[in-house]
Amino acid sequence: MKKIWNWLALAGMLTACSPVPTQTADYRVIPLPDELTTGKGDPFVLTSRVTIGYPEGNADMERNARFLAEALAETTGTTATLQAGAEGAHVVRLELGLDDANPEAYRLTVEKNGVRIAAPTPAGVFYGIQALRKALPVAQGETTALPAAEVYAAPRFGYRGAHLDVSRHFFSVEEVKTYLDMMALHQMNRFHWHLTDDQGWRVEIKQYPRLAEVASQRKETVIGRNSGRYDGVPHGGCYTQDEIREVVAYAAERYITVVPEVDLPGHMQAVLAAYPELGCTGGPYEVWTMWGVSDNVLCAGDDRVFAFLKNVFTELLDLFPSEYIHVGGDECPKSRWAACPKCQARIRQLGLRTDSRHTKEERLQSYVIGRVERFLNEHGRRIIGWDEILEGGLAPNASVMSWRGTQGGIAAARQHHEVIMTPCDYLYFNFYQSSDRENEPLAIGGYVPVQKVYEYDPVPAELTAEERPYIVGVQANLWTEYIADLGLAQYMALPRFAALSEIQWCRPERKDFADFKARLPRLVDRYDALGYRHAELKPEVLDEMPLTDGAW
Repeated sequence: MKKIWNWLALAGMLTACSPVPTQTADYRVIPLPDELTTGKGDPFVLTSRVTIGYPEGNADMERNARFLAEALAETTGTTATLQAGAEGAHVVRLELGLDDANPEAYRLTVEKNGVRIAAPTPAGVFYGIQALRKALPVAQGETTALPAAEVYAAPRFGYRGAHLDVSRHFFSVEEVKTYLDMMALHQMNRFHWHLTDDQGWRVEIKQYPRLAEVASQRKETVIGRNSGRYDGVPHGGCYTQDEIREVVAYAAERYITVVPEVDLPGHMQAVLAAYPELGCTGGPYEVWTMWGVSDNVLCAGDDRVFAFLKNVFTELLDLFPSEYIHVGGDECPKSRWAACPKCQARIRQLGLRTDSRHTKEERLQSYVIGRVERFLNEHGRRIIGWDEILEGGLAPNASVMSWRGTQGGIAAARQHHEVIMTPCDYLYFNFYQSSDRENEPLAIGGYVPVQKVYEYDPVPAELTAEERPYIVGVQANLWTEYIADLGLAQYMALPRFAALSEIQWCRPERKDFADFKARLPRLVDRYDALGYRHAELKPEVLDEMPLTDGAW
């Protein structure tokens, strides 16, 4: 491991040797780079003469240059000039062509006369820009020195995700964009957009207008944890297809792929409120006003359901270019299917049987998921499902998102299926982040402080060397039953996003929680400068501590 200097001492030397620099960059950012080597030369001093150079004719790199210019202005007040192909002194050059097997790697080189950010792809350059942005002190109007150094980093995982549920509570397009900006700051690249559930459908489907007219609106919302009392306030919202395209484009400019989720065959009561013929009982149904899992699911014995799903996904594929489409598959009660003549006829038609591993109704769910997967595979897409899709037999090409602990991910990896780890005990950010529960906003339960997030290793030790590469990613989830606005969503995500980004980027041997805590306040200063709400860096938020009222 290359030597890392004491940056406080370096800052003191710079101040003593030159009357100009008053603030010093610190490259020990979050996520921590793989390599950091300090140079022996003078620092690069940011001034109003700085130019940002980028390859001529490359739109992605020109956009990266604009991002960097905005970051410099936001952080230091420096106004940079953009120039294609710029060379020479006082130039920050953005370059492609870094020879690296990881397409998202970056190398940041700082010398007295210039700065270079090089990567194999524009995405890698963007992550180098984010690292430089976080290295800069939040000190507008003061001169900033960038110590001579070479910094290198490459992410451990190709899938680095964050999830947002907009079904339980709706978030505007601008709020979703802010969430994407938070992800970009933490160098994440997959936005899992949970668009549908029992409590609301959030995407316009032109062939089914009642999804926007009926399924997106609930008449009121339960107060607290299914207290039996309701607020009497209608709640709803539905993104138009143009708004979806706007968000997808905004994310793509930040090298984030939007992975949409339409949860099926359960969590579909909002759909049934609009189209009751798709349920086993025929209704009537209403968009659910409480939390939990509804027994009302799509009727797996009715061919109209599969026509509906085909038509819905046909429109979604036009909106979302993502290779992955999330189809849910979680928490699907089988009681309606067990009593439904159509579903039982389908079971007999398919010859499904209950055995020691799965019930015939579980095998029916596997059939539903398999039909959806075949349709999406035919259109060049792949499915992700929650780990319940293992029940009844895993669809041939499915990727598994392991949320009920790690066992689902282990089982899928052993079957040589791709896995994204998102166990609730470590990565559900709708769980309490402080042991001082009484002084926290209402949450669903659990206790996931920053330390617990940070110390999680997404690659289970139980896997063999052959199986471990099937763990392709790691993601945190934010379910919004008790999160009604963006400020609260930010509060629950931050600073836990910081710990998440470090496990997404850093190899286990590079992680050190004490060192992470020492680096965290600088990033929190940036949250403040950006106007992001966050939890305070108190011991009960950072470190695992005894609960105030026992486990929950």
